[in-house]
Amino acid sequence: MKKMTIRKRELIYGLLFISPVSLYESASLDGAGFFSQTLFVTIPLLRSTILYNVVTLIINVFQWFAEPYIMTNGGPDNSTMFYSLYLYQNAFSYFKMGYASAMAWILLLIALGIILVLFKVFRFGESDY
Repeated sequence: MKKMTIRKRELIYGLLFISPVSLYESASLDGAGFFSQTLFVTIPLLRSTILYNVVTLIINVFQWFAEPYIMTNGGPDNSTMFYSLYLYQNAFSYFKMGYASAMAWILLLIALGIILVLFKVFRFGESDY
């Protein structure tokens, strides 16, 4: 729950830096309503903040380990066995360090691939102006 409040706070912090009144004024002169201004002016200006929040959320999801480990340690019939917990068990319970290391590299490549796709979707590094 605490992570979500931080995300909301960062998004609101990103809204503070949207001050080009001329963009909203020109959009309203062109006949754009509130929805169009939000969709075509506000969201593109928040693109970097949204990208940061999505990337950190994805990294946190891939690192989700403590809650299932403490509460169930994989659960009955491995029902709460996440990838990171499976990696931990292979490394430190079964002492398969090479296999766990390969799993960690695969996890890194999957996360890197998803983040690169997000950078492409959000057009990271490109300007709208």
